[in-house]
Amino acid sequence: MSQLRFRVVEEAYNRKALSVEIPVERPQEYYGKYVFNRQRMQQYLPKDIYEALVNAIDNKETLSREVADSVADGMKRWAIDNGARHYTHWFHPLTDGTAEKHDAFVNVDGKGGVVEEFSGKLLVQQEGDASSFPNGGIRNTFEARGYSVWDISSPAFILDKTLCIPTIFISYTGESLDYKAPLLRAINSVDKAASDVARYFYPEVKHVISYLGWEQEYFLVDEALYSARPDLVMSGRTLMGHESAKNQQLEDHYFGAIPSRVEAFMLDLEIECHKLGIPAKTRHNEVAPNQFELAPIYEETNLANDHNLLLMSLMSEVARRHNFRVLLHEKPFAGVNGSGKHNNWSLGTDTGVQLFAPGKTPLENLRFITFVVNVMAAVHKHNGLLKASIMSATNCHRLGANEAPPAIISIFAGKQLSEILEKLEKSNHDELIDLSGKEGISLGMSQIPEVMVDNTDRNRTSPFAFTGNRFEFRAVGSSANCASAMIALNAAVAEQLSEFKTTVDARMAQGDTMQHAILEEIRLLISRSKAIHFDGNGYSEEWKAEAARRGLDCETNAAKIFDAYLKQSSIDMFQNTGIFNKIELEARNEVKWEMYTKKVQIEARVLGDLAINHILPIATRYQSILMDNVFKLRKLFDEEKGQKFTAPDVQMIEDISEYMLIIKDEVNKMVEARKVANRIDSEREKAIAYHDMVVPAMEIVREYIDKLELVVDNELWPLPKYRELLFIR
Repeated sequence: MSQLRFRVVEEAYNRKALSVEIPVERPQEYYGKYVFNRQRMQQYLPKDIYEALVNAIDNKETLSREVADSVADGMKRWAIDNGARHYTHWFHPLTDGTAEKHDAFVNVDGKGGVVEEFSGKLLVQQEGDASSFPNGGIRNTFEARGYSVWDISSPAFILDKTLCIPTIFISYTGESLDYKAPLLRAINSVDKAASDVARYFYPEVKHVISYLGWEQEYFLVDEALYSARPDLVMSGRTLMGHESAKNQQLEDHYFGAIPSRVEAFMLDLEIECHKLGIPAKTRHNEVAPNQFELAPIYEETNLANDHNLLLMSLMSEVARRHNFRVLLHEKPFAGVNGSGKHNNWSLGTDTGVQLFAPGKTPLENLRFITFVVNVMAAVHKHNGLLKASIMSATNCHRLGANEAPPAIISIFAGKQLSEILEKLEKSNHDELIDLSGKEGISLGMSQIPEVMVDNTDRNRTSPFAFTGNRFEFRAVGSSANCASAMIALNAAVAEQLSEFKTTVDARMAQGDTMQHAILEEIRLLISRSKAIHFDGNGYSEEWKAEAARRGLDCETNAAKIFDAYLKQSSIDMFQNTGIFNKIELEARNEVKWEMYTKKVQIEARVLGDLAINHILPIATRYQSILMDNVFKLRKLFDEEKGQKFTAPDVQMIEDISEYMLIIKDEVNKMVEARKVANRIDSEREKAIAYHDMVVPAMEIVREYIDKLELVVDNELWPLPKYRELLFIR
């Protein structure tokens, strides 16, 4: 095994960057090449059909079956012209990944041959097995029917010679079994509620659009090293491994020069993204060794989420071409930064107004304060739910460590906005406070121009931060489907804006002016939601105690955090906004508990196997070598010298024996804890049992395996170490 390790390490170190074929054209010439966007629609659809489709998309209207037939014909011709041979309904089941079933365009012609066909019926709706995906008990095995239904707002695309049609996925009885359907409902809900409030300031507004800009963090590992780590292959993270002497403590990797192999991968990925209409823009080294980030230009939330899921599968495919493996686990390596997927979220009107951006007039500034304060009120009311929306068996390893935000939801507002909110709360008049934009700072160096400073700083420990014209939901995990967080956030804000509109209208009906009614309600909301406002250090023990005193959700048990979905306030909010009914919420929580249990179960099984079949035999072999050395030295020297010269080896033999005994004992405890947990019928109680009994045993097993790694001969150690995994040559 040790020879294999040294061979794969040498192979990884000797790799060279692969040459990437850079298109001769500029990006604008191949951007969206494999997307059935509006340019392609105009080319392949009759004018009246194109206009009907665009009108349905823009105005959120239903498409007739006749139009769908014509769209299907044009879409098929475009796909075949670009080499596609199959089509698939591409959807987002409750696995955090995507799903697809491919069908060929061919149909028999009755004459012994085939014809290429694709109808509106096949485009609009297909049947899938709803019982084979996570569904929380909504569908039994003998009740398998489910439907995937075309989402006209997200353009079809070609991936690996297959036409992919974005769809929702619902059960035969109508419940949503995916992330896209409730996300679309949440987007529509916040559109209606925010539009109603926006019309106080801009009567011409018809729609408010939810925008999302995600920042995808990830690790790269050489494929040979990855294959030599069963824990990485099976669970996506290292279940053991002592930290490298050098990791991120010198802070020399962040924004550093990108290694040539990585840059070749990034360029290849960027080109593939652009062909698929993913507006990849930013790339850089992240804080931890081998950690990187890709970020696109903002898009409408539904499309942005589709693009993120497409990217995650695309980057894995491209990485293999460069002899890499992508790690999207939130904490693949202990002791260094984990990976998040910061969700930068904002709202904008169809007239081009960014609702979270300060304005130039008093009325525009009132609009700004109105929407910001309502978001703060929504996050305060549903802080436990928002935490539950980003919680998982993988993300719980990341939160609260190495720059990841803590598992307590709070809002960072920044000095200027905080001062404005405080003045507004205390004021008793209707005058609006001036909101200055960026200010200049002169650095006193003639060669350096004036620096424009934003109206808010950043707080890396805040899970939900206001960053100038948007909110950054930093607690979202790198492997997650963004929709989970966006559903909860958009729904909570929609509910709050609806309540705000009702209250303001009631005040106006009693004779208040619009401005006075809005300001009075804003003052109340600022006062009620003060508990969620925190600009300090989210890592401090003082904040944890203070957050508890403020009444914020401070639960850290991942399995119990999911309970927030079934609080009455959450059930009411989701039902009132038309996103989930109680049955759907209960089913989704069953899935969350089940997924938590299964992921921990897999990790425990892998860890137990590695401990018993890989680590302990090697430790025993090394211990035998030491004992042989002790025996020979004592034969060679007199008793006094023999004891003196063999004392270090004897101490090491004792240490190894102690470590091995603890590892064996804890592995047995871990196995027994799994057996006990597996007999529990309730998915919630089973998940709690895994959290409370299995995870602690796993941590102890890891601790003592890592101790063995420090004493066992390096030539014998069977698995690539952190110092080999974390540095790409």
